[in-house]
Amino acid sequence: MNTALPHSAWARACGIDFGTSNSTAAWINPLRPALLELEDGKVTLPSAVFFNAEEERTCYGRRALAEYLEGYEGRLMRSLKSLLGSSLIDGQTEVNGRVLPFRALLASFIGELKRRAEHAAGRSVDTAVFGRPVHFVDDDAAADAKAEQTLQEVAQAVGFREVSFQYEPIAAAFHYEQTLTREKLVLVADIGGGTSDFSIIRLSPQRMSAAERHSDVLANAGVHIGGTDFDKYLSLAQIMPLLGLGSRLRSQADVPSSYYFNLATWHTINSTYTRKVWQELQDVYRDACEKDKLARLLRLIEERAGHWLAIQTEEAKIALSGAERHTLDLSRLEPGLLHAVLRSAFETAIDELVGQVGHTVARVLQLAQIPAERIDTLFVTGGSSGIGLLRQRFAQLLPQAELVEGDLFGSIGAGLAIAAWRRYGAG
Repeated sequence: MNTALPHSAWARACGIDFGTSNSTAAWINPLRPALLELEDGKVTLPSAVFFNAEEERTCYGRRALAEYLEGYEGRLMRSLKSLLGSSLIDGQTEVNGRVLPFRALLASFIGELKRRAEHAAGRSVDTAVFGRPVHFVDDDAAADAKAEQTLQEVAQAVGFREVSFQYEPIAAAFHYEQTLTREKLVLVADIGGGTSDFSIIRLSPQRMSAAERHSDVLANAGVHIGGTDFDKYLSLAQIMPLLGLGSRLRSQADVPSSYYFNLATWHTINSTYTRKVWQELQDVYRDACEKDKLARLLRLIEERAGHWLAIQTEEAKIALSGAERHTLDLSRLEPGLLHAVLRSAFETAIDELVGQVGHTVARVLQLAQIPAERIDTLFVTGGSSGIGLLRQRFAQLLPQAELVEGDLFGSIGAGLAIAAWRRYGAG
């Protein structure tokens, strides 16, 4: 940390980055790095919960994913943040024979995140600055406000007495600012699991000690497109056709696509495991022209392996950031089944999404009334910011900006800790 931040006192508040895919907690203090170790020496905690039915316990993070993949009976829930702003948030689901409200699910994970942060820090905390996307919900101010209020209520329910919020790209900017030696005009691009958010902000060593930075923030914009959407489009384009998407019934009608869309979307995977869906699929299988493909789908549903396939898809997306092709081992669905996914086909599938993200970059420039050539630096963070097609689109829009890659999973959390110090001071 630089001299604008404390060296002799703990901040009274911590920063919490509750992410769609991963979460972090950070705290300005004189004893250790701001980002706290949350699981197995790592500063990230995957935003996942597994309700283990065999051993009647609840697991979080990497352990949740591991127990699910090891084959324990139970229910895996991931992409929890996607519930905020959706119609599901006031609903409920069934977990191991018990009714679980979705608000209680969020409280379970955020409460665990709080406990782990306190354990790592060695002290309790009741005040926090939470990160939030520029828009939880696109083009709906009332729904967006309700999503923030819901997150605040859940956080307070698990013991955070005082909660405030900071836009995630602004938090990332505060973290980047610690490295600067001169003033820069920066466009921050945070490509997270559920949203892509952008801010244009003036940063400098002289400005960073100020408690109030509103005048430095020139514009914010965001769109509800993120890493899970890129996963979904990769799955629908290159993996779900192996299970029958796009194939025909004997009546020449298409096999219903709703099953595949639900399997390709993290927070709707569990909806495919109902008895009603299983009975429907028996009828579809009998009428299918390509029964081998539907047999793979039935195997997937029978084994409740939808999250396993989603994890394979996510790993393929990551691999395609640095390779032209990636081979998936799908032997779980059919012995010896290997399938190559191609970066060229992936980029074709996500081109429209990338275009929408590009339009959002253009919009934030327009809102700031700043020509693209005046941007000194494009600072990128977020787990999906490494996608090659996105980087190309950014380069086209900001051809003169220096590209700086932040800590893809830690910049926001560390920046929220800085915001927490400035907002609440030591204590």
